[in-house]
Amino acid sequence: MNISYNWLKEYLDFDLSPEEVAAALTSIGLETGSIEEVQTIKGGLEGLVIGEVLTCEEHPNSDHLHITTVNVGGEAPLQIVCGAPNVAAGQKVVVAVNGTKLYSDEESFTIKKSKIRGVESNGMICAEDEIGIGTDHSGIIVLPPDAVVGTPAKDYYNIKSDYVLEVDITPNRVDATSHFGVARDLAAYLKQNGKPVELKRPSIEAFAVEDPAPAIHVEVENTEACPRYSALTIKGVTIKESPDWMKNKLNAIGLRPINNVVDVTNFILHELGQPLHSFDAGKIRGNKVIVRTEKEGTKFVTLDGVERTLTDRDLMICDAEGPMCIGGVFGGLDSGVTENTTDVFLESACFHPTWIRKTARRFGLNTDASFRFERGLDPNNTMYVLKRAALLIKELAGGTISGEIQDIYPVPVNPYQVEITYRKINSLIGKEIPVDTVKSILESLEMKIISETEEGLTLTVPVYRIDVQRDVDVIEDILRIYGYNNVEISENVQSNLSYQTSTDRSYLLQNIISEQLSGCGFYEIMNNSLTRSAYYNELTTYPAAHSVMLKNPLSADLNGMRQTLLFGGLESIAYNRNRKNGDLKMYEFGNCYSFDADKRKEGETLAGYTEDFRLGLWVCGNKIVNSWAHADEKSSVYELKAYVENILVRLGINLRKVIFGQLSDDLFSAGLSITSQAGRRLGTLGIVNKKLCQEQDIDTEVYYAELSWTLLMKETRNHKITFSDISKFPAVKRDLALLLDKNITFADIEKIAYDSDRKLLKEVVLFDVYEGKNLPAGKKSYAVSFFLQDEGKTLNDKQIDNIMKKIQTNLEQKAGAQLR
Repeated sequence: MNISYNWLKEYLDFDLSPEEVAAALTSIGLETGSIEEVQTIKGGLEGLVIGEVLTCEEHPNSDHLHITTVNVGGEAPLQIVCGAPNVAAGQKVVVAVNGTKLYSDEESFTIKKSKIRGVESNGMICAEDEIGIGTDHSGIIVLPPDAVVGTPAKDYYNIKSDYVLEVDITPNRVDATSHFGVARDLAAYLKQNGKPVELKRPSIEAFAVEDPAPAIHVEVENTEACPRYSALTIKGVTIKESPDWMKNKLNAIGLRPINNVVDVTNFILHELGQPLHSFDAGKIRGNKVIVRTEKEGTKFVTLDGVERTLTDRDLMICDAEGPMCIGGVFGGLDSGVTENTTDVFLESACFHPTWIRKTARRFGLNTDASFRFERGLDPNNTMYVLKRAALLIKELAGGTISGEIQDIYPVPVNPYQVEITYRKINSLIGKEIPVDTVKSILESLEMKIISETEEGLTLTVPVYRIDVQRDVDVIEDILRIYGYNNVEISENVQSNLSYQTSTDRSYLLQNIISEQLSGCGFYEIMNNSLTRSAYYNELTTYPAAHSVMLKNPLSADLNGMRQTLLFGGLESIAYNRNRKNGDLKMYEFGNCYSFDADKRKEGETLAGYTEDFRLGLWVCGNKIVNSWAHADEKSSVYELKAYVENILVRLGINLRKVIFGQLSDDLFSAGLSITSQAGRRLGTLGIVNKKLCQEQDIDTEVYYAELSWTLLMKETRNHKITFSDISKFPAVKRDLALLLDKNITFADIEKIAYDSDRKLLKEVVLFDVYEGKNLPAGKKSYAVSFFLQDEGKTLNDKQIDNIMKKIQTNLEQKAGAQLR
């Protein structure tokens, strides 16, 4: 959930920086993931200044261009060619000087010195839509005469920055799904940290019913699904664009303004956490709203134009003739507010969480309203929110509040009563908290003490805290405001702990990867850690000087500790091939050892020795043999690479953050290194050097990969298993045939492509390579597919073309690629 820093300060006067607010919220359970600076106008009008047109003459080579000289407060006036029909000498204007970046939707361009029809131009005189302060493009902006030349445009237009905090709300904290809810929690934190603050709740004192004439009547037939339904009618509204302050607030948190009435409902949702729905009162047939379910199989078209089949467990908001809206989830196609609306019926209701959750899942709809309703809202808040929204609609759209408020609340919900004891508080928290501190925290959380004894307290908890109905819930709230970090860890363990070490985690993941590899047809082998030191005599990758030698070896074949798993696997391959078993896939987990004399330290016996736990994979022979359904197929290094990539993915490593680089290594005739973004060598893979194979009497190619399990565990120790729904929006595929130098690898192409677009580019696939005649010397051809997908909407041609153009440009510039 996005929380605006400036918006938050409207309810709470505090002096914390955005970073300090984020830290405070995280400490009390509202974990803040990121902080992003936003501006009311994209780019913040940087580089734009107020100028004065000194002269304006017609362009000699154009019938609509003008040559102007503009004073922008610099050492000399700027000559600017302008095509606006309303430009004239003496005007005060907005000028984008050279180097200024202007934005248009998702695109941007930089103002540069140029020649227009043979005349030099140094800047641009701007129209409203060109700088983002309006939509007019009929001519340039003409400012009042008192505008001061040289003033930065951002100061003239009072452009302000804001900060958006991304707050992760846990399912139990629906009370914090709004700016006011977050401010309420932050106020409790500040009060307990010696900063007395006052929470400012928006006033509704000005609310009054102005027209007593009967309005729309409400009936609630299903009170289980709708415990409370509040509504009112506002007549004579004018639907138009919202004022800047409203649009700026919505834009800051990522919402698109629509019109003044709809914007008010969205604003209230994010201000107070209560969803609202506005209906065009003129479209409500029979002047009656009925909250009920419809017959099984009833068809209903929702706001997105999709026809849906209702069940008898879907709560509907209906008029006298049929359904208008899926209650708490999604509006109908024909009942919403449009530019022709003059009367508005405003709904503020409380729906049963289970009903809403099941309906939302049944139709695959996840809206801001359903997100809150299905977690349980405060039914006692609907009237306050309704009045607050009505006042805002009157302020922004005019109109009069007509008829009495319709409020159906048959079974009022009272605050929860909870009893707690000081003994249990101190026992669960693990520290004795002073009684005065406990009371102060409860007061700051708006929990009222109705009785008190020496042993404990009896409290009433506000209904909006639906997650606090037991004593342990209250104690949890006390602890989070008191501060987890303020509870010291004692020397005595007074509870049962389930402690999982990093070794336990490593064993668990070893079993998972072992099962994965075994499922792919691999056999696990276990070789001796002792090996022949002679294997390393002529190697530079693992020099003999780095071998850990035994002082009393049993034989020359077992006189040292292995530096790599490779040779043990080659011995196993030779043993099997000598017994007519030549199609092999094997893996091994094991320690490797190394000694570096330069790292020895006096008094530290083991300083020069290192131990690394590794995973080795060997593949050789045929992948498929003697199959009736498939021709014989040999194994390849690409098959091995796929197994390695699957291991990395299963461990939670993002392949985009792994670098596969060319490897020059005397173990491999052709190899790749596997490196993390931090520069850690996670492993290697490739085709084993023929010389090493021949030494073992192996007459076929062997493909080998060795991964440092120790480093993989470090790389994945903070990995959390998550899932996301399969996108309902289609992926788009685009192909490019590229002519490249032979030294350019697919990994280079892949990296350039992902660097070009990190959001919408999902996959890059190489589907053809060609080298031969009809190509220039030293060149090759790659055919590459690019898969684009937006998780939130269907991509349009303009977005796709922009991304592909950017990828193509970067490939041309960075890899020297040419389109075939």
